[in-house]
Amino acid sequence: MHGYATGRLNLPFTGICTFAKKPHVSDWSMIDADAAILGAPFDAGTQWRAGARFGPRGVREASTLFSFGHAGAYDHEDDVTYLGEDVRIVDMGDADIVHTDTVQSHANIRAGVEAALAAGALPVVIGGDHSVNIPCIEAFEGKAPFHVLQIDAHLDFVDERHGVTRGHGNPMRRAAEKPWVTGLTQVGIRNVSSTAKEGYDDARRMGSDILSVRQMRALGVEATARRLPKGAPVYITIDIDAFCPSIAPGTGTPSHGGFQYYEVLELLQIVAAQHAVVGIDLVEVAPDYDPTGSTSVLAAQLLMNLLGFVFHARANTS
Repeated sequence: MHGYATGRLNLPFTGICTFAKKPHVSDWSMIDADAAILGAPFDAGTQWRAGARFGPRGVREASTLFSFGHAGAYDHEDDVTYLGEDVRIVDMGDADIVHTDTVQSHANIRAGVEAALAAGALPVVIGGDHSVNIPCIEAFEGKAPFHVLQIDAHLDFVDERHGVTRGHGNPMRRAAEKPWVTGLTQVGIRNVSSTAKEGYDDARRMGSDILSVRQMRALGVEATARRLPKGAPVYITIDIDAFCPSIAPGTGTPSHGGFQYYEVLELLQIVAAQHAVVGIDLVEVAPDYDPTGSTSVLAAQLLMNLLGFVFHARANTS
């Protein structure tokens, strides 16, 4: 019974694996939080290796590493304590996935994002393959327009392939078609892509700014961040294959030459400081391809830090 006089110790390796061991809210009409985590364990949009359906579970488990129970996380470089007790985060659990039924599964993911938005919470969706971004963006129908920042190895701007319009090669094309999406900044795009040249031409014609890893490194992080429309609200979609597979092998379509951790973290920190972040998704973590679990840890760490940046910026502008 040692330690129980002052409450449960609740170490990271004990208990139930909600995201960062935050409260679980199963009734989506009762969300009262600043941010709401939603799992979207759908991977029927993949064109090669499946497995991202286990992404939400893997990222949640990894996120318990950052749940020691003390209030917030102190960053000595920034001299800031992020995600203190004033930031309320809940875990909504997962959207219902109907195996082989993309339309219904996507509708259920959209319903979850809509519930978070209706509650005034920042929706944070853990995929799943990148097709889950499609219902995430559709959930913002009728909301104020925003810009999309995509961090990814692949452009994902395919219009239609073999009759498929809602696979994981289509989401940025579907986003660009929405009247409430004002444009896209697509960063990390490299190598043999999921999209043919016509897709790149279409993307630029429809308002995309496309940068490879090498182009961003040549520009620098700050100059890259300045390419986003000044002051525009931003939706952030992160495909874990944006990172080099040397640090993130647990994904269905690894692409060598990717980002290292701090490059993406610093970009997100600047964007969160300069823009209102309206939504986040992180996709394509497929834990079974990484027996070390480091890909899931990277995803969880990135989300925790991004949430810290977002709510620190909100506190400084409110």
